[in-house]
Amino acid sequence: MDSSIVVAFFVSAGAVTLAEMGDKTQLLAMAFAAKYRSAQVLAGVFLATAINHALAVAAGHLVTRFASAQFWIQAAASLSFILFGLWTIRGDRLEGEDKRSSKFGPVLTVATAFFIAEMGDKTQLTTIALAAKLPAAPLAVLAGTTAGMLIADSIGIVAGVVLRRKIPERKIKFVSASAFMLFGLAGGYRVFREDLGLPPAATAGILLALAAAALLAAFLLLRAEKKRNRPSPDGPAQR
Repeated sequence: MDSSIVVAFFVSAGAVTLAEMGDKTQLLAMAFAAKYRSAQVLAGVFLATAINHALAVAAGHLVTRFASAQFWIQAAASLSFILFGLWTIRGDRLEGEDKRSSKFGPVLTVATAFFIAEMGDKTQLTTIALAAKLPAAPLAVLAGTTAGMLIADSIGIVAGVVLRRKIPERKIKFVSASAFMLFGLAGGYRVFREDLGLPPAATAGILLALAAAALLAAFLLLRAEKKRNRPSPDGPAQR
């Protein structure tokens, strides 16, 4: 097997596993696992993810056909990973997706809710970015991102339902966000140093500025989250 295909699979699986940690769809898997058997939930997740990410891979692969846009595609993909890291820190909440009902049984109920929740979600956008960065292996990207979703949602089901204990969300967010930002900075190095041919000092300066801006944004997001979670001195009724 071509080593590039193997690399594309594991990179895609790892990136989406990180993206899914603490994501809305992982929370959705935990909520559905309280209502249906774990195997039914995972079957629904697989069905929805395979269709959704196939569309995402097709979209990411399509934009790479425009040769004149290659530089901008790679730059946007690298920046998107930094933004995904900040999105991970911000976190997601369920907005009633786990309350959706269907007459088609547990698997299709889960699949329908997941497909809707995944549209425009961080993991779908991650898949588009991966397909744009790895245009030579679209099937490996699809297989990897689907596997990553199943891995992360299995972890969510086990931790949240079987073991009946809370996931240390802040630690998971920090690790996942850090990994995403490192991916983004590594991609930025390629854009600035290899594509644009900037000297090492200029490249380092730009990457340090990007890293500083990302850290500042992460700090502000964490402070805002801490402020939201702080109990009100006048009781919970205060708005």
